[in-house]
Amino acid sequence: GGGAAPLPRFMDKIRLGIIGFGGMGRFHAANLLGGKVARCELVAACDPVAASLEKFPQLHGFATPGDLFAAQDVDAVLIATPHYAHTTIGIAALEAGLHVLVEKPVSVHRADARRLIAAHRDRRQVFAAMFNQRTDPFYQAIRRLVQGGELGAVRRVSWTITNWFRTHAYYGLGGWRATWAGEGGGVLLNQCPHNLDLFQWIFGMPRRVTGHCTFGRYHDIEVEDDVTAYFEYPDGCHATFIASTGEAPGTNRLEIAAERGRLVYEDDRIAWLRNQTPGGEFSRSSPDPFGRPDTEIVPVPADGHGGQHVAILQNFVDAILDGVPLIAPAEEGIHSVELANAILLSAWTGSRAVELPVDGAVYERELAKKIADSKPNPVRAASPAADLKKSVA
Repeated sequence: GGGAAPLPRFMDKIRLGIIGFGGMGRFHAANLLGGKVARCELVAACDPVAASLEKFPQLHGFATPGDLFAAQDVDAVLIATPHYAHTTIGIAALEAGLHVLVEKPVSVHRADARRLIAAHRDRRQVFAAMFNQRTDPFYQAIRRLVQGGELGAVRRVSWTITNWFRTHAYYGLGGWRATWAGEGGGVLLNQCPHNLDLFQWIFGMPRRVTGHCTFGRYHDIEVEDDVTAYFEYPDGCHATFIASTGEAPGTNRLEIAAERGRLVYEDDRIAWLRNQTPGGEFSRSSPDPFGRPDTEIVPVPADGHGGQHVAILQNFVDAILDGVPLIAPAEEGIHSVELANAILLSAWTGSRAVELPVDGAVYERELAKKIADSKPNPVRAASPAADLKKSVA
């Protein structure tokens, strides 16, 4: 995640364009137009639906990314389109010589992610992903404890992340949502890229994944809205990952069992119950009849949830202008894509274990079958799903 080389021409600010002016595009636009990102000027907006741009008359409006690139009005773009287009538009933007920040997931499947990453040939171009939860002090503190060795060897991880509740109405916000053709998945591709990214960012990648998914359990949709996955690591550690958009109020609880005790993150609090005996070995001095070690509560301070989307945008700008390291290099986005793919592929094949790395061609073929049978979301039949099929066909 090193920084970029200085650009050939002097710049004291970045001219940015947003491609995709749906909910997230407008969210980012509001932050930028509100002056929350220093040295960055939002100058252009791109969306095929003209009505999406009407509330932003101060921006140069474009109907297609090609029109935006040809105008040479921008130095960088933020891609906030439906998922499949992240790959095709991302490749086109990189080939146009622009700096690129792509929303999560970087692609729908591993083969597309590899194509996108391969297009980043000029290292002077900054290529980042919107993994805003990497800016959260709680997750940063947990990562330091795990990777710095203070917890000792991690033996078991359990993350229940079911507070992603979504209503039926949410899935009607766009014809592309909750379809294989338009979105490429459900909770794993829409909500959980953040959690899957954090999982691999903190613990690394497993070697084997087993997935159990139910499709349309809570909503009238064709993709997964309830997931239980099992990860096996090379060192013997194993983990469970549970996610849903159908439970209210839901839970966000991350528990780590390690040599140096138990760490739990829940309700904006990290609780570390540390074993006083290193390695969790039997303690002859312990009054416990089974020799369990004495424990102590160790405070793990973390304040607030960080700069989130604005912090990622600022880091992107600073990487372009100053060469600072990226918080979330886009190349690292392939890991969360691969975890989601492995869980779904396992579920599609009778919950058989899937070895990592996932065979991208096999997953692409299985997804193509789902797309062939996919039905547009009935709320808005005029969706981009048909056009987006091309990137997987």
